[in-house]
Amino acid sequence: MPHPTLLPCLLAGLLLLPSVQADEAAHARAFASYAAGQHAQALAQFRQLAEGGDALAQYNYAMMLKRGEAGSDTSAWLPWLEKAARGGVMNAAYALGLVHEHGEGVPRSQPLASQWFQRAAEQGHTQAQLSLGTQYFLGRGVAKDFRQAVIWYEQAAEGGDMAAQYLVAAMYEHGDGTAPDRAKALLWYTAAARQGDPVAKLKAEALARQAD
Repeated sequence: MPHPTLLPCLLAGLLLLPSVQADEAAHARAFASYAAGQHAQALAQFRQLAEGGDALAQYNYAMMLKRGEAGSDTSAWLPWLEKAARGGVMNAAYALGLVHEHGEGVPRSQPLASQWFQRAAEQGHTQAQLSLGTQYFLGRGVAKDFRQAVIWYEQAAEGGDMAAQYLVAAMYEHGDGTAPDRAKALLWYTAAARQGDPVAKLKAEALARQAD
C-alpha cells in the first residue's frame, strides 16, 4: 500500500521513509489539505517540513513545484527533488534518474541517470530496476553488461513489470548474459502473456510446443 502521505498520481512505487522519523501528524495535515484541494495550504505545509530536513516532504514539495500547483515556482523543484533522493526516498531517486536521462532542467547525463536508477533499484523500485537493466543492456551510461541486464530485468519481472518479464524471457531464451534456459523463458513469457502481452503469448505457446 502506498505511504499515506505520498501525493497521489505523481510517481508510482513505494517510498522508503527517511532515516529520521517523519512528523506523521504534520504530514497527515499537509496531505489532508492537498486532498481537499487546498493546494496553497498544502504547499506551505510541505515546504515547512521540507525546510526542516524531512525527505518525504521534500519529495512531495518538489512534485507540487514541478506541477506548478498553487501558482508555485516551477523552476525551484529540482533541488528539492535531489534533496529527497539523497535523503532516501526511492521515488525521488528514480525521478532524478529520469531527469538526467532526458535532460529535464539539466544537461543530459546517462552516467548520472544510471547512478540514480541504481540507487532506486537497490531499494526495490521496479521501474528503476527495468531502467537500470536497459542501461546495462544498451551500454548507456555504464559498460554494456548483459549479465547485469538479466539480473535487473529479472528483479523487475519479479516485481510484476510486464516489459521486464518479456525482456528477461527473451534473454533466457537466447542465452544473452546467461545460460539458455527454456524453462525460465517459458515462465516469464507466460507471466507477461497473463498481463496481456500478445507477443509473449505467442512465444510462450511456441516454447510449450517445443517442450512437448
